[in-house]
Amino acid sequence: VSVHLAVRDNVKEEWENLRKHDVCFLLALRPPVAATDHGFRDIPADEYCQTTGLMYVRGCEVEGMLDENGRVVEEFGMDAKERPKFTSSSRTYRVLLDCNQYREDMDMTSQGGEDVYSTFNVLMRRKPKENNFKAVLETIRDLMNTACVVPDWLHDIILGYGDPASAHYTNMPNNIPTLNFNDTFLDFEHLRQSFPGYEVKVPAHVAKDELVAPFKITFEDIVTRNQKREQPGDDTAAVPRVLTVEPVVAEVRGPFPKCVPKMNAVRFTPTQVEAIRAGTNPGLTMVVGPPGTGKTDVAVQIISNLYHNFPNQRTLIVTHSNQALNQLFEKIMALDVDERHLLRLGHGEEALETEKDFSRYGRVNYVLAKRIELLEEVSRLQKSLGVQGDVSYTCETARYFYLYQVQSRWEEYNVKIEDAKEPSVQLVSDQFPFHVFFANAPKPLFKGTDFAEDYETAQSCWKYIEDIFTQLDEFWAFELLRSGLDRTRYLCVKEAKIIAMTCTHAALKRQELVRLGFKYDNILMEESAQILEVETFIPMMLQNAERGASRLKRVMFIGDHHQLPPVVKNRAFQKYGHLDQSLYARFVRLRTPTVDLNLQGRARPEIADLYSWRYKDLGNLSKVLTDAKYKVANAGLSYDYQFIDVEDFNGVGESSPEPYYYQNLGEAEYCVALFMYMRLLGYPANKISILSTYNGQKALIRDVVRQRCAWNPLFGEPNKITTTDRFQGQQKIGRASCRERV
Repeated sequence: VSVHLAVRDNVKEEWENLRKHDVCFLLALRPPVAATDHGFRDIPADEYCQTTGLMYVRGCEVEGMLDENGRVVEEFGMDAKERPKFTSSSRTYRVLLDCNQYREDMDMTSQGGEDVYSTFNVLMRRKPKENNFKAVLETIRDLMNTACVVPDWLHDIILGYGDPASAHYTNMPNNIPTLNFNDTFLDFEHLRQSFPGYEVKVPAHVAKDELVAPFKITFEDIVTRNQKREQPGDDTAAVPRVLTVEPVVAEVRGPFPKCVPKMNAVRFTPTQVEAIRAGTNPGLTMVVGPPGTGKTDVAVQIISNLYHNFPNQRTLIVTHSNQALNQLFEKIMALDVDERHLLRLGHGEEALETEKDFSRYGRVNYVLAKRIELLEEVSRLQKSLGVQGDVSYTCETARYFYLYQVQSRWEEYNVKIEDAKEPSVQLVSDQFPFHVFFANAPKPLFKGTDFAEDYETAQSCWKYIEDIFTQLDEFWAFELLRSGLDRTRYLCVKEAKIIAMTCTHAALKRQELVRLGFKYDNILMEESAQILEVETFIPMMLQNAERGASRLKRVMFIGDHHQLPPVVKNRAFQKYGHLDQSLYARFVRLRTPTVDLNLQGRARPEIADLYSWRYKDLGNLSKVLTDAKYKVANAGLSYDYQFIDVEDFNGVGESSPEPYYYQNLGEAEYCVALFMYMRLLGYPANKISILSTYNGQKALIRDVVRQRCAWNPLFGEPNKITTTDRFQGQQKIGRASCRERV
C-alpha cells in the first residue's frame, strides 16, 4: 500500500536527504487551544497529545520521491545534470505503510470517521544512525531462514571447535609456495632483513646488479611440505627454512610519464611482512595492531598484492566506520591499482579527501568519460595509420578496428624482427608501424644504441595500445546498458575488483546484492574489534553458495581487541548476552594464531610507554628515536603529556542537559585556553587537535572556540575538534595535545 505526500520546501531540495528505505513517521499536528510554558520533555505521557496537538502518528518506509510524471526517481549522484527538474517547490514521496493499520484506518473512514491520511502535515525522519534498524533486522531474519554457507576451513573455528590454527596459511593444503611480493620490498637488503629466520638464496644465473625490486620469492620449506603432504607417512617436521629470490621484470606500460606505476614507499618491518604474506595466502589471517603500528599500511599492501597476483579475483573491504574506510581507500588510491576497478559503496564517500568520486554513480561517470577519452585515442590511432571509415564511434567498432587493422600490423612487425638474419637497432625503429601515433611521446622514442632496449620500448608502446582496447572491451557493456541503475549494478557485479563498504551498509544491502549475483573471493575487515559478531558474519554472506560451497578463499581480520570494543547500549544484552565481544576478540580468546605488529611509529617513546605495557614486546621504530620532531621539546610546556584535574567552574561540574549528552564548561574553557596559549607560542593551528570522549563536550568546545578564537586571526580554529572514536587511526606528531579529564 502506498500514499502520496506533498512536502513543500522553499529553501532546498530535501529529496537529497530522504533516501530509499528510510523509516519515517507521518504526523497530524493541530495547534492546541491553550499554550503551555512547560518544555515538551516535562509533559506527562497521558497529557502529551492534548498539550502538543498531536492527533495521529503512522509509521512508513520511503520508497522514493516521484517526478512530475509520477515515477520513482533513481538515487542519482550529486551532479547537477542528473537531478530531476521540477516546475514547483512541492515534492511528492511514495511511502509504504503497514497494511493492517491502513485497513483499520480505511474501515474507520468508511464508517463515517475522519480520513487519517488527508490530515498529515509533518513528515518526521528518524535519526540517521537509528534509521537502519529495519533493514538490518530483515537481513538477520533472512539469514536465520537461509542455508548459510561458510568456507569449510573456517566452519569449525567460527563454532569454536577443533584446532584454532587449522585455518592458518601454514596449515592450509593450498598454501602458495611462490609469491610475487610486487612492490612490498624497497630493495634486496630490505627483503633479507624481512625474513630473519630464513636462509636467503639467489639463483646462480641472477647477477647482483639484477637484484632490483620487485621480487618473486619461493619458499623451499613450503615446497617440501607440499611434496611430503602428498606422501602420507613421511616426517614433515624437520624442514629447513630456505627461500629463493628472483627479480621480476617490471612490465613497462608505455612511453609516457603517466605510464610509470605508483610504488610503495613504506619500509615494512619483518612482522608486517609476515602479516602481508599471511594475507596473500589462502586461509584466515588475524592481525593485532597496537596504535601506530601500521595496520592500514599492511591492509593496503595485502590488497595491492592480491590485485596483482590474482587479477581475476575480487576483494571486499569492510570496516566499522566510514572514516576508517575512507582512510584505507585513500591509501589504496596511492598505489598501483587502476581506479576503474575501485568502488566505494554507501553514503560516506562524500568524506573522501579527494576530488575523484568513487561512489557508484561517480564510477559510472568516470567510465563514461574514460570511454570518450579512449575513443579519441582510437581516432588518433586511426588517422596515424591512414585507415578510412568511422572506427571510433563505439567500443564495438573500435574492437573490429583493433582486430583487423592494428593487431595485424603488430604481428607483421614481429615477423620481420624474428625473420631478420641479423636484428639491428635500425630495423626496430624503421619497421615500427606506430611512429606517428607516438609522436607526442618523449623524444627520442628509440635511442638506437641497444637492440634489446629498443625492442623493449616497442613492446611497451604495444602494451599501451593494447591496454586502450582492453579497457574499451570492459566499457562495452556501458554502451549496451542505458539506465544509470543498470550501469551501477553492472559496475558492482562485474567491473569493480576492489569493493569497499561499511558493515552497516552490508547489512542494509545484503538482499539486493545477493539478488544481483554479487561475488567476491577475499574479504578484509578493518577495525574488526569494533564490529559485533553478527555484523562480522553478515559480510561473509553477501553472495550465494556455488555448488553448495562458499567461494571465499581468504578472510582477513585486522584490529586491536585492547582498544575500542563494540558499542551495545542495552546493558542486559551487553553483559548477559556477551554482545560486546566481537568475533575478532573471540577468535583471540580461542588462541587462533595472530600476527602481532610490534613496532610503533606514531608517538614519542615517552607517550608510547603509557600503553605499551598492554601489548607483548611493543617497541619503537627508529624514526621516533632519531627524527628531530620527536626529540625536540614542546616549547612552553613542561611535559610531553600531562593529566590535569579541572575544578568545578562557578560551582558547576559535569552536567547532562539530555540523556547521555555530557558537558563540562570548566574543562571546555581550559582546553580552549590551552589552545590559545599554544597559538601565542607559535604552534600552527592545523597541527593541533582537541579530542573529547563525548559528543556533548565536543559541541561545547566548538561553541567556546567560536566565541573565543574563530573570529580572531591570531588564534583561528584547531585542525579538528572531534571525539576519540572519530579520531581513531589519525595522528598529530611532534606537537603537544590537550585532553580533558575523563
